[in-house]
Formats: sequence, C-alpha cells, structure tokens
Amino acid sequence: MLNLLQRLVRLSLALSLTISVMGCAQQDNSTGSNTPPARILQVFNWNNYIAPETIQRFEASCDCQVKQDYFSDNEEMLAKLAAGATGYDLIVPTGNAMDTLIRQGVLIPLDKTLLPNIKNIHPAYLKTLFDPTNQYSVPYAYTLTLLGFNTNKVRELGLPADTWAIIFEPEYLQKIKGRVTVLDSPRELMAAALLYLGYAANDQDEVHWNQAKELIIRAKPYWAAFSNTSYIREIAIGDLWVVHGYSNDLFQAALDAQKTGRHFTIDYAIPKQGAVMSLDSMVLHQSGKHPELAHQFINFMLDGRNSAELTNLIGSGNPNIDAKPFIRPELLQNKVIFPDEESFSRLEMITDLNHKQRRILSRIWTEIKLR
Repeated sequence: MLNLLQRLVRLSLALSLTISVMGCAQQDNSTGSNTPPARILQVFNWNNYIAPETIQRFEASCDCQVKQDYFSDNEEMLAKLAAGATGYDLIVPTGNAMDTLIRQGVLIPLDKTLLPNIKNIHPAYLKTLFDPTNQYSVPYAYTLTLLGFNTNKVRELGLPADTWAIIFEPEYLQKIKGRVTVLDSPRELMAAALLYLGYAANDQDEVHWNQAKELIIRAKPYWAAFSNTSYIREIAIGDLWVVHGYSNDLFQAALDAQKTGRHFTIDYAIPKQGAVMSLDSMVLHQSGKHPELAHQFINFMLDGRNSAELTNLIGSGNPNIDAKPFIRPELLQNKVIFPDEESFSRLEMITDLNHKQRRILSRIWTEIKLR
C-alpha cells in the first residue's frame, strides 16, 4: 500500500497539465517576466554532468530554475547526506552508492507512468543488481575507470599502455616517477589492484584485499598524488604522463590537449585485466520539495536529443538508444565510450559493502595513506 507521501506525490503529479517528451507544461507567469520562477529543482550531481544548454531548455520549458551542488566521489556524496545535507530533489549516484541509499530508505519510488521516455533505455542497463525492478532509479550515463596516458611519452619510454602493471610495477614506474597519479578512491584503486592480481573487482576476500594493499603501498612512492580532479588538467598540459582515471575526464583531457595545440596526444585504454564500469542513475531523494518537477526532468533527460548532449559534451557512455542518432559519429565508434562485446565482457560494476567490510576497507585505506 502506498504511504501518505507517495499518494501526495502522485496527486500533485496528476494535477500537472501535461508532460511532453521534451519536458513539461509551461507554468503561468502572469506576474511578469522579471519575476523569478516559483519552483527550483535542487540537483546533487557530479561536476559538469549536464550540458548547460540542456538545463537552459528545461528551465525555459518548465519556467523553473535548476540549481546544482556537486560531489567528486560517491563516498563524499553519502557523507554529506549522512551529515544532514537536505533539500535535494534529484541525485545522480553510482550503483554501489545506490545500494546504500536504498537500504537507508531515503529514496522515493518512481512513478513510471510519468516517464514514458524510459522506453529509450537499452535493456542491458535496466534490472541492475542494485535495483532489479528500477523502482527507484533510471540509468543516466556510464563511465569506465581505466588508464589514460601521454601517447608520445609512453611510446618513447617503451611502456605498455594496456595493463594495470604500468601503475603498479616498479620496472615501469621508475621511468615515470612523479608523473603518474591514481584516483583518491578506495573502491576504485583497490578494484584496479585486485584486477591486476587476477581477482574480480568486487572480490571481498580480506586476504586478497591485503595483497592489493601491499601492491599499492609498494607502488605509492612513485606516484605524484592521489587525485580525483586535478589530473584532468595536468595530463592535458603534459605535467602527467600516466593516470588512473575516469573515461569522460580523459576524453576531456584529450580534447583540451588537441585544442591547445600540444605537441603530444592523450589516449586512454581498457587494461587487458579488465576495468570498472560505473552506471550513474537519476533518483529522487525524500528531502526534495518538488518530486513532480524531478519526474519531469528525468523524462526530459530521457529524450534522445537531450541525452546525446551529455555524451557530445564530455564523452560519457550512454545507455539511451534514442540518443545514438544525435551523437557524433567519432564518439559512437570509440570502444571506450561504446564498448564492443569483447570489451564489455571485461567490465565489472562495483557493488556495495556491508558495515564490517566498510570498516575493514577504511582501516586498509588509512594504512595506505599513512605509509
């Protein structure tokens, strides 16, 4: 039986005039064009994860305003919510964070009758382990966590660019000491180490975790930093030669290097041992004030033209079938952005950990940072 909140949400939604495939009904603004919109959609999102022109069109179509707060890591997002951050209508978490949010009971179930464009999502990205019936989530975009590199330097130094060994083995690291960074994320870095050791990214055996820890500690003196954001600019200008990073960030770095006329190129690759795929989804948080507007925004973003703008902007992977005709051909042909069957078979989504496992990982991460 629907609880009172859900009934009120659906009643409010039913009073909307219409929800079109491109957005929502125009709202009355009889007080004049200079009057600020009455409704503000509060979004908690990854930085640079919605094309500005997409937001502008949605605001115009719904006579509303979209305000965004940003996070750089799922753990940061969860920590801010746990610390009392409220008022978010819509959040864009990754799969393993979805597990936590669902378990905490802080998400509002979706009314799919208000999301006709959900038909545009490829079935391979629906019915996930974290939300098998898509009761709470709609796939938005995906990224891969992989290797990015300065092709000129890698070729010059005779380094392999298709293996995690390049960030873990001293025989390679000594050639690039101080010119390589890894993500400041325990799940992502441990996953890379586990994959290199021949285990699954989601391996939860504490013995294997400790092996990964020792591998990381051995390599750490060669790394310039743990970085989630600054590596994008640093590899684009040539200060870094190899990075452990996100595919959409590396797409942007490669584009920046090209646009500024650098004498080198940036490329990125899925290591032969495998890599992590992160599926980001749109969800409704219970602290939001406008669930009806959030539904309208989700349906708007599921339109192919709107969805394609994000991929064209930052090179994110796109689960939306209807977006493909509007995506630049060179991106459609990129096997990192749109993995082929062989590449897809080497990708793994990180799952959530229980409380005990989180405590163990936190201890391991502290040991890594202090050594």
